[in-house]
Amino acid sequence: MRQNRALRIAAVAAGIALMATGCGATGKSSTSGSSSAAAGPVTGLQILVPNTPGGGYDTTARAAAKVLDDEKIATNTEVFNLAGAGGTVGLARVVNEKGNGDLTMLMGLGVVGASYTNKSASKLTDTTPLAKLIEEPGAIMVSKDSPYKTIDDLVKAWKADPGSIAVGGGSSPGGPDHLLPMQLAGAVGIDATKVNFVSYDGGGDLLPAILGNKLGFAASGAGEYLKQIESGEVRVLATSGAERLDGVDAPTLKESNIDLVFTNWRGIVAPPGISDADKAALIAAIEKMHGTAAWKETLKTHSWTDAFVTGDEFKTFLTEQDKRVADVLTKLGLA
Repeated sequence: MRQNRALRIAAVAAGIALMATGCGATGKSSTSGSSSAAAGPVTGLQILVPNTPGGGYDTTARAAAKVLDDEKIATNTEVFNLAGAGGTVGLARVVNEKGNGDLTMLMGLGVVGASYTNKSASKLTDTTPLAKLIEEPGAIMVSKDSPYKTIDDLVKAWKADPGSIAVGGGSSPGGPDHLLPMQLAGAVGIDATKVNFVSYDGGGDLLPAILGNKLGFAASGAGEYLKQIESGEVRVLATSGAERLDGVDAPTLKESNIDLVFTNWRGIVAPPGISDADKAALIAAIEKMHGTAAWKETLKTHSWTDAFVTGDEFKTFLTEQDKRVADVLTKLGLA
């Protein structure tokens, strides 16, 4: 079994040094997986982050792992990054690890879109949905040296010459950081096909571009840049939620007379074909994490909105999101 697992890993990520697989998040070394999980914390759990360190997926995964371990819901939870192709390299790893109840992946709207724009053979609908964790609005951000002081300043310049202003996002086309500026363009009367979008593989790669004034503006989740926002290195011109974002001194798009509300989401999935016992144990662990005071504090710290659903409800949500994103990208000629 371990030999077959190693062969599957090699087929997906040949030449990439990855961590060794765990010994069983739910005690799969015996036939009593569910009872082993019930007897104590889960062990051997891995959380794959499908983009670079420092981005939203990475931040969420590491925050979840910390709560799981600190609250003794799990022990030695391992978070690792496998970046590439907007998250689809990691997605392929998960889909090809059929039956591996040790492995999970932190993902979200960006991976849904990337699976289409990168023509990935693997789709999120191939995975085992575990839980949707959070939602967060997007933010329209510039560096402290930007000439744009308000969202009105930016929109005026953008409408005058859309192609001259580079728009950065920490996701591939079809992801939240791409969909937000495309929808913003439509809301202010700009042809979305003329938007000069520059894709970065996660917030960790996007941040230096913002700070280095390589972009006219960036669209991403503010929670990834709170330190830079608080220090004044990054200025938020507007946020895309229905209400103002706590801790960020910026109006919503709606307040700025732009008729757009947009939110991103993140969740966690497992490979296809895992046992019912493994699926139940993983969902139970995530439910315990969600119920802790530590997780509630984590949500507050990162300005994330609780959006918790599990199992079949999350599966239905994923299927709907997959179709919606595919439809949008088809209209843009990207899928």
